[in-house]
Amino acid sequence: MALKIGIDVGGTFTDFFLVGEGASARIHKCLSSPEDPSIAVIQGLEELAAGMEPAMSLEDFAASLETIVHGTTVTTNATLTRTGAKSGLITTKGLRDALEMRRGIREEQYNNRYTNVEPLVPRYLRMGVGGRLDRNGAEIDALDLDNIRAAIETFKTEDVEAVSICFMNAFANPGHERAAAELVRKELPGAYLTVSTDLLPSIRFYERISTTALNSYVGPKLSHYLDQLQARLKDIGFAGVLMVMQSNGGVMSPEVAREQAALTLLSGPAGGPVAGLVYAQAMGQDKCITVDMGGTSFEAALVEGGPVMVNEGEIDRLRIALPMLGIHTIGAGGGSIGWIDAGGLLRMGPQSAGAAPGPVSYGLGGQLPACTDANLVLGYLNPDFFAGGKIKLDVEAARSAIETHIAEPLGLSTLDAAAGMYRIACNNMAQGVREITIKRGSDPREFPLVVAGGAGPIHSCLICNELEIPLQIVPRESSILCAVGMLMGDLKHDFVRTFVSPLADADWSKLAPLIDDMRNDGAKLLAEEGIPEDARTFHVKFDCRYLKQFHEVSFTAASEAVAARDSAGIAAAFHSEHNRLYGYSLEEQDVAVEIINVRVQAVGLTEKPAMTAMEKGGSDATVAIKGRRDVYIPETGEFAEVAVYDGHALTHGHRIEGPAMIEEITTAIFVSASFDCMVDPLGSFVLYAKGREDLIKETV
Repeated sequence: MALKIGIDVGGTFTDFFLVGEGASARIHKCLSSPEDPSIAVIQGLEELAAGMEPAMSLEDFAASLETIVHGTTVTTNATLTRTGAKSGLITTKGLRDALEMRRGIREEQYNNRYTNVEPLVPRYLRMGVGGRLDRNGAEIDALDLDNIRAAIETFKTEDVEAVSICFMNAFANPGHERAAAELVRKELPGAYLTVSTDLLPSIRFYERISTTALNSYVGPKLSHYLDQLQARLKDIGFAGVLMVMQSNGGVMSPEVAREQAALTLLSGPAGGPVAGLVYAQAMGQDKCITVDMGGTSFEAALVEGGPVMVNEGEIDRLRIALPMLGIHTIGAGGGSIGWIDAGGLLRMGPQSAGAAPGPVSYGLGGQLPACTDANLVLGYLNPDFFAGGKIKLDVEAARSAIETHIAEPLGLSTLDAAAGMYRIACNNMAQGVREITIKRGSDPREFPLVVAGGAGPIHSCLICNELEIPLQIVPRESSILCAVGMLMGDLKHDFVRTFVSPLADADWSKLAPLIDDMRNDGAKLLAEEGIPEDARTFHVKFDCRYLKQFHEVSFTAASEAVAARDSAGIAAAFHSEHNRLYGYSLEEQDVAVEIINVRVQAVGLTEKPAMTAMEKGGSDATVAIKGRRDVYIPETGEFAEVAVYDGHALTHGHRIEGPAMIEEITTAIFVSASFDCMVDPLGSFVLYAKGREDLIKETV
């Protein structure tokens, strides 16, 4: 039996999604092991093996696994906690402080106490060396190899683990960087090395040097983790293919991940938007907003025909210029801690109790009330059925912590304090959705909300009420949606080259070979990963701008226009994308369009898990009622007794009138008084605003 599994390691839980030929999909969660994430991976596999029918040994189960796609937070956590490698930087003389000067712009320009971000490479390990190229790549000053040798000696003395090389204008001529890299490899063979032109050969020096330094900072940690994971998997008999999720929604081999570790900075949450569209399409939608509320963080992403991509972003105020999904992350999860600020206002997060010690109700030593504790007190969680009953929640401990730390200081009742914690957490998440919709020119009311994460469906109705979103979809696999998306991702490799030229006058005798070179590089990587030629596709993108603009717009050019060297057709695509993003174009004013970068994405198509449709039954869901309990109703601010449904007993066609609770082993769904619910062909719970049955459009 050939099995495939997606594994998403989060800050609190590690999620598993297992599919196989002739077997029903299985989902599983276990607590993460932050000290060594591979421990939780093996533990989860062992628990899955024991739960198979019939039960299997871990070794037999591992031998039956054909593919593992793994999302990891190793690089993310190393960056956020500043526990990456001790790094050195070799750069052009006079520019070693570019990493600290950044763009010279303060994020909070009216905050005089706002401190600069601490560079990942300390100043004494940033070495300027002689040698200079002009913007076209012509040598002005020869590379000073003696300076490089001196830098290497300093790195040896200081026990540097990783080295970054980034020279001014190297994107136009990588010769100097390659010569420096050769010396470093010879003199420091054990050091992790990142060369900027291998990772990001494009214009904009600060973005390039920041990305290069970040890659070296997290690279050794990821390499060590992958070594551990592969060794543990080998020990239990796994002989299949291991792939790593990357930030652009695709997957890659561990070998590529080791060299380009920064590609995994959004590895975990990248699976959510990929899977979200599949569930939206079952409801006749070609776009959606995906939200994922886990134990530590909340991610929101926009999907229109496909996940929205960006070519640069930030992680903990550090600039990274690599293609990634446009995911907005805030510190709002089930473990987010409630606290009172200096002004006496109630806050939620971003501090999190995580998996250890966890919320107070876990009984693992947590002392401060978390969002999960508030949900428990408000009746949204069943203390005897959390994680299917594997974790018993202590209601009295949660109530006592909220009373001591929130209610008494604010002069509130315990229930009002818990309700306040719940509402503030929901408002924080609604603001996160605004960041990727309203602030980017999209109306959230026009998108269904695909809800993921174990904690997400408890909060989604209040988020939708805040944003006036009338339709939400909670997949049956919502608690492990990112793990599902990992099995739906294709192999993807992104390449970029700078080519500055007016589009109308572009020299295709130079541009076409540049595109062909990137295609060939992509084809070579896909071949090494075992992708046959008929399963390879290539997308050509241009970064263009109107003359005298500062930032570019990235868009995909039609393959026919590229093949025909049709500059006018490519310009028309740019005008259209600019108009879509900003509401106007300058096409009629005949303003010149300028190319800045050319990109190629090489895609290796993979086999996706089949989504089996359920047979439609009746609408009466009373057979699935497992009990009743009091829960907090946000619309009225009061508690009311509601029906509690067994989510596993609900099938296609069942309808539920809100307010109600739906319980599954790995999540709970709160259908508020503003919504009703039906089960769609894929088994997803579709919540629609009362009276809006017209939104239900089944296509499966």
